[in-house]
Amino acid sequence: MLLALTAEKYIEHHLTHLAFNLKTMSFGEGGGFWTLHVDTLGISIVLGIILFGGLRFIATRMKEVPNYWQSAAELLIEFVGNTVYEIFHKKNQFVSSLALTIFLWVFAMNALDLLPLDLVPRVLGMLGVTHFKVVPTTDPNATFGISFAVFLLIIFFNIKIKRTHLIKEMLSFPFGIYFFPVNLIFRLIEECVKPLTLSLRLFGNMFAGELIFILIAIMPWWVQWPPGAIWAIFHIFVITLQAFLFMMLTIIYLGMAHENH
Repeated sequence: MLLALTAEKYIEHHLTHLAFNLKTMSFGEGGGFWTLHVDTLGISIVLGIILFGGLRFIATRMKEVPNYWQSAAELLIEFVGNTVYEIFHKKNQFVSSLALTIFLWVFAMNALDLLPLDLVPRVLGMLGVTHFKVVPTTDPNATFGISFAVFLLIIFFNIKIKRTHLIKEMLSFPFGIYFFPVNLIFRLIEECVKPLTLSLRLFGNMFAGELIFILIAIMPWWVQWPPGAIWAIFHIFVITLQAFLFMMLTIIYLGMAHENH
């Protein structure tokens, strides 16, 4: 089926989500507020269960002489903990756990971009599924959903840590209390930009990477291998970097919420 498509239809096919409309209670290709992207939601949940279920399995079987998986988990936890400590200058178990969760989850979702492009759609096509996007982070709904959760935590810690000082900070920084309308506008813009930068940076990089894989796939088969291999190797760096940047910005934003100007 996929081989019989024209280049234009092939690209369109790989950029179309498996959608479920909550109003009509039916599957389709439409969009809108009442539409769920079943592929994005399903893969995100499955990856979360596998990834953090695996970490839970490792944590309950810790040994004095660690095996490979335990050593890898301990190194990763120590790295994230040290990164949080450098920004907060003290241990913060909640932020460390959140940062680790974000890094691993985003990395796992990004890494699905390295699967053969037609593998999952062909398998699901045999079961009657017409469209299925494999990489959740190429969907702005997924990236914005994660960043919006971080945004809510930023607001929560701002209120919890700063309390009444938050009002003074919003009205007086950076130009002084006499310019409080300008200060307030700048502060609101600054806070609203944070989830947008988090989500759009991740989505833009991953969507561009997926699109390049699609463009390579429509080339003749005997031309695909060199550019495909080169881009896949480079993309390993991209998916790791984007997960790391998302984690770092989350730590920095939460660190700013804990500090007074």
